[in-house]
Amino acid sequence: MSEGIIALVSAYGPLVAMVIAFYFFLYRPQREEQRRRDDMLATLHKGNKVVTVGGIYGEILEIKNNVIDLKIADKVVVKLTRSAISRNITQGKSPQMESEKEWPTEDEKKDEKEE
Repeated sequence: MSEGIIALVSAYGPLVAMVIAFYFFLYRPQREEQRRRDDMLATLHKGNKVVTVGGIYGEILEIKNNVIDLKIADKVVVKLTRSAISRNITQGKSPQMESEKEWPTEDEKKDEKEE
């Protein structure tokens, strides 16, 4: 190799390595997390139990475009934007699936206690 190429690599090599490291350690994971969040927000539906970015737990009563009616207590309903939802507690479950949830029988409870 010529001395010019060696000088160029030694000067810009660390910079290129830092750009690659930033891509793999910062940008790429952030993009994947944003994609997961967008998917979660897109799949919200009536009956989901969610947590807002402010830490308020509630159940979705209605979704119209970007506005969500969230029941946070008896007779207390607040309107939020879709982006105000931080986490879907019932991720991937429909309200019917929750009501059909099977509870352990008395025999199964006894077996767990014995173990």
